[in-house]
Amino acid sequence: MHHFNKHFTSFLTLVMQGTFGHNKTSNKMKNLNRKIVAITFIIAAVILGAVPQIVSAQSNYKLTPGKDATIKVLGTSNVHDWALTSSAAESQGEFKLDGDGQLRGLSSFSLSVGAKTLKSEHESMDNRTYKTMKADQYPKVTYKLSSATVTSSQKNKSTIKATGDLTIAGVSQTIVMTIYAVTNADNTITCTGSENLKLTDYKIDPPSFMLGAMKVKNDLIIQFNLNYKK
Repeated sequence: MHHFNKHFTSFLTLVMQGTFGHNKTSNKMKNLNRKIVAITFIIAAVILGAVPQIVSAQSNYKLTPGKDATIKVLGTSNVHDWALTSSAAESQGEFKLDGDGQLRGLSSFSLSVGAKTLKSEHESMDNRTYKTMKADQYPKVTYKLSSATVTSSQKNKSTIKATGDLTIAGVSQTIVMTIYAVTNADNTITCTGSENLKLTDYKIDPPSFMLGAMKVKNDLIIQFNLNYKK
């Protein structure tokens, strides 16, 4: 019996030591984990504090009307070059800028110009142009953005690769064009660019005038210089 009690006592001692020893080890691990988590948060806070955070805000911008906001249609013929200009476009877009005024995104954009607001230096040419464009039936030339990719080239300057639908004389074509955007000191945005088109893409036959003596070429260039503000 004495030997049994001795062995039983030894067994209890080992169990107690194992249990409390395990608890001590567990507590040490918990304390270590807490320290690791705390250090991780401190490091993250330091890094986030040191790296500038880009905060972008999206706002609706509208075209500022005026003689400096122009859309030009340039063409040529076998006789001479010609140009039509309008300063009566209507346009707006959702531009996203960061805190430094850098353009980061363009989520929507639309433009509309009255066909009969396009003017040359000669009224007779204008009337022939309106007839060719079917301006009475389709009084608006429109553009609607479907997607855009913005790349920053330098401070306050960006390049926009814009994909959208251009509609002329009731016919729509998807075009991809490059727009150059500048964020000005007064927080306005100036957009410039040009795009090559063909009359036949919009089911317009290149017209001829003066009994065929003057023949308009198929190729056109559209140029734009547009200024937007909130």
